[in-house]
Amino acid sequence: MIARRAFTLILLLAASHGAAATTAHSDGSLVTAQHQFDSGFYSDAITTLRNAAAKNPKDAQAYYWLGRSYYELKDFTDSITQLEQATKLDPQNSLYHQWLGRAYGEKADRDHSFFLAQRTKHEFLEAVRLNSSNLSARRDLEEFYLEAPWILGGGKDKAMEQANAIAAQDPVEGHLARAAYWLDAKKSDLVDAECNWVMQLKPKRIEPYLEVAGFYQHQNDATKMLKATEAVAQLSPTDPRVSYYRGVADVIAGNHLNEGEQYLKSYIASTPERSEWPSHAAAREWLGRLYEKTGHRVEASEQYRAALQIDPFRKDARDRLKSLEKSSH
Repeated sequence: MIARRAFTLILLLAASHGAAATTAHSDGSLVTAQHQFDSGFYSDAITTLRNAAAKNPKDAQAYYWLGRSYYELKDFTDSITQLEQATKLDPQNSLYHQWLGRAYGEKADRDHSFFLAQRTKHEFLEAVRLNSSNLSARRDLEEFYLEAPWILGGGKDKAMEQANAIAAQDPVEGHLARAAYWLDAKKSDLVDAECNWVMQLKPKRIEPYLEVAGFYQHQNDATKMLKATEAVAQLSPTDPRVSYYRGVADVIAGNHLNEGEQYLKSYIASTPERSEWPSHAAAREWLGRLYEKTGHRVEASEQYRAALQIDPFRKDARDRLKSLEKSSH
């Protein structure tokens, strides 16, 4: 499963209710854990949150953030354990069910588990049932319907139903949801049309532009990718994701490669790994492609190996590395 849409502590607190919402956290543990989490110190956040949960075993927020922290460490077994506890303590919280679904989905992919795939769908459906305005959960459900075989309840028609439901609530998010649908269908002209609508609507948030940039990355369209990236830079000049997309666009275009190298290295150096941001593995794979373009085959191989060390499931990086190794003999 692919997770792209971020949540802040403010959104979490707004979504929480009942016993979890009345927890005062007078010792500041949750705020400390949130800061550690945002800084990429996920193991430190786990220590802080375990202490908080030991003091208040009924604190659903502590278990939620424990689950999120384990998720970032790709420990999906422990992530599921913590998120199951969060949903048990606060069963009406849509956000908790959504992230439990994401954790189930990641483990299902790795274990090839039919049962966990079913649990994934169940949790996304529950998240939407509890809060029909949780458009992020609807996107997750759309993605599940697009990826899952029919025997698990997948279906293109169901995916489009979710995209249409999103569009009825938020036109920008609706165009993005439909773009994702058409990307899966390999209809590049329709992806482009949806992205054009997003750009014309000129949203005031950076996330839609970042997603548009991601769509154009898939299309290998450096010009339109840069246009979306510059819209992000105008709204949030210091967002490090600007460097990533600028660097990737330079590699796709095959020009300004010295600048592209610096952009990608800057992104890796200045950001922690985040499941909802471009991964360091992706950045290193693009660096590998850049070095291939400049004839630096050894450096390219090093980047592909580094990408695979982070994420062994990156097929393109593995294929490119094999090709380089084969041609070197």
